[in-house]
Amino acid sequence: MVYIYIKLQIMTERLNHTIKILEKVSFSKDLFLKEITKAIEFLLPFEIDKLKEWIADFTKNKSDLEDIIVIL
Repeated sequence: MVYIYIKLQIMTERLNHTIKILEKVSFSKDLFLKEITKAIEFLLPFEIDKLKEWIADFTKNKSDLEDIIVIL
């Protein structure tokens, strides 16, 4: 049980780290897309689903980033 908890914690940390980076680079659509591409390479499928949800929520009021969710 401890192993599963630690593994889930590491996964959560990876996703949280990715989100922090995306927030910092959101001023540039190109950087934002580049970081998403990198994240998709190392995140697990369920983490990618969570990331898509976060991106949809984060970009809904940002006109310059709105079309990014379509790319995913």
